[in-house]
This record gives sequence, C-alpha cells and structure tokens, in this order.
Amino acid sequence: MATAFSPSNSVTTTTADKFIPDIWSDEIIAAYKKNLVLANLVMKMNFKGKKGDTIHIPAPTRGSASAKAAETAVTLIAATESEVTVSINKHYEYSRLIEDIVEAQALNSLRNFYTSDAGYSLAKQVDTDLVQLGRSTNGGAGTNAYATGAFIGGDGTTAYVAASNNESALTDAAIRRTIQRLDDTDTPMDQRFFLIPPSSRNTLMGLARYTEQAFVGGTNSTIRTGEIGNLYGIPVFVSSNCDTASGSNDAVVLVEQVAVRSQVQYKQEYLATLFTSDTLYGVQILRSAASVSAAKSASMFALLVPA
Repeated sequence: MATAFSPSNSVTTTTADKFIPDIWSDEIIAAYKKNLVLANLVMKMNFKGKKGDTIHIPAPTRGSASAKAAETAVTLIAATESEVTVSINKHYEYSRLIEDIVEAQALNSLRNFYTSDAGYSLAKQVDTDLVQLGRSTNGGAGTNAYATGAFIGGDGTTAYVAASNNESALTDAAIRRTIQRLDDTDTPMDQRFFLIPPSSRNTLMGLARYTEQAFVGGTNSTIRTGEIGNLYGIPVFVSSNCDTASGSNDAVVLVEQVAVRSQVQYKQEYLATLFTSDTLYGVQILRSAASVSAAKSASMFALLVPA
C-alpha cells in the first residue's frame, strides 16, 4: 500500500530561512552602499525599469553676457548644442553555488560573509569603472597609462612624462597649484573634492599642516564613506580603487538600469543552491575640461574632482 503524502515534511520559510531572497538582498544592498566611495559623489541617474541601452544627455554651451547700447536691439546668442551619450553596457555578477552539505554544517556567518563580499565586490567594480574614466580625460587614451595633461605631485607644475618615472610624492605646493588650475578654468567652487589612494593619505599624514585642525572634518559635517577631512575647504576621500588608476573625472554620471539585486535558485542536479547578485549600469564623463591630475610616486594619482 502506498504511503500517504504528508505536507508536514514540506520546505517552509522556517526551514529555508537561510535562502530567502529578501534577506540576501537586504544584506547585499547594505554592504554595497557601505563600500561605495566615488559612486556616492558623482551625478547619478536612475534608469531602472526603462528599456534601451543608450542615454542621451544634452550638453549645452555656456553663453556670454553682452553690453546693451542705447536705442539698439539686444544681442542674440545662438549655438548648436551637443550631447553626451551614456552606453549602459556594464553588467557584473557575483555567484556562489552552495552545496547542501555546506548549508547543513556551516555556521550562519558563512552567509554573512557571502553577502558582504558580494556587496563589496560589486561596489568596488562600480567605483573602479568611475575612476578609470579619468584615463580618457584631457586627451588621455583610456589605458593604464597616466592621462595626458597630468602633472607631477612634487610641484603640480611639471608635466608628467610617460615612461620617464618623473612622478613624485604629493606636496602642499602641488595641491595648491591643482586648485588654482580649476580656478583658472572657472570651474565652480562648490562640489569639488579630492579622491586619493591610501599611499597619498600616508603622505599627507606625514605633513604637519595636514594633521592640524585644518585637515579634519567639521563637527557639524556629514562624514561620508571614505571621507577623511578637507584640504583648503575641499573634502578629501580615500579609495583603494584609485591606487593604480590614472586621470580624474569631472561631472561624471552613473546610470543604473538594474540596481544591485540578489537571486537564489535551488539546483537539484547539484544538491546545491545557486546564489547570484548582479547590477547593470553605464558610466560617462559629462565634462572633462576642469579635470586635474597629480602624478605621485609608485604610479599613484591624487584626483581633484568637481562633481
């Protein structure tokens, strides 16, 4: 006689608690946001749920004021405006196949590690793509070489020459010269920031003036991820993603079509659960004229980036 089917042995939300997608998603999104640095500082456009693979952003030309003479008509301003296109072509994923034996024997902390690691990995990828945009600014080739127009960190005036190894450690003079370069190009004062690698932070910590009160965040300021203080009123952010990157970014845009998400699927043929987290996005530079790079020793860059 056949054994009667009993629903008492069903997999429930209690027995499968470790693989409920919402829990994974919440933990991954939290880890992702926690580890973003540059992505939190640049312009972000939400393209979630919309179709298409390219975004067209108008790039109007600045006009100039004209003197008005008595009894004459006003001076009309006309320009053929351009646009910047952003290709949504960056799709990155993080996947783990977790066998049942692992689920049965491993501590819950294993899931915590996977969710944290997934969030960190995706955040690092997004930030890295934004940093690498600097390689194409100011005439750069978009390669691993320094961008054209970079200056050495020793004085901020001497041009960096590829393959000449003339880069030098960051100095106060170079920082002030870098700020002046943006001032000279009439770059807005607000929303500027420095993005530097850990090695540049180490250099700054060795300069007496930057360990004084001037190099700490104000008591009423909102400290964001990676922020360590300010230089001459400009916030400074540290990111390990720019330790070998070159160039700088001005008015960078990040377009998200699929925000970080997580999905799980049980694979009976493997007696395991497939866990995947992914994101789909595009990045582009809207304006690069105000970008300034300072070449530091060991192929490091200190970046001054107006958002």
